[in-house]
Amino acid sequence: MKKLFAAVAMLIGLTLPALAADPVEGVWKTQVDDGSYAHITIAPCGEEICGVISRTFNAEGEWNSANIGKRLVWGMNARGNGKYAGGTIWQPSTGKEYRSKMVLNGDVLKVSGCVGPICKKQTWTRVQ
Repeated sequence: MKKLFAAVAMLIGLTLPALAADPVEGVWKTQVDDGSYAHITIAPCGEEICGVISRTFNAEGEWNSANIGKRLVWGMNARGNGKYAGGTIWQPSTGKEYRSKMVLNGDVLKVSGCVGPICKKQTWTRVQ
């Protein structure tokens, strides 16, 4: 019986970290781009991390943008130590897609989209 209990405890101990949420999961507020900003909901999409536009805001406040529900970030892979890479980011104001990476530090997420060696960066803050 003790061996069975030990085996179950070990199995639970190995399984729980895999079931735990990734630290980047949640809702993030972007910086203003072309007069608007958004809340991005980041969650797993298969084995990768993706972000979807969940709310949008402009100078007058919250508004119902046609971009709500669209993917903003996809294909991100955790690299350890709060780093994510291998993804793509879409810039709604231009309609362009860029290679992307992210670095998480507490409730701050530094996001960049790059073409060759040139990168455009934003700092997002956690909403929840």
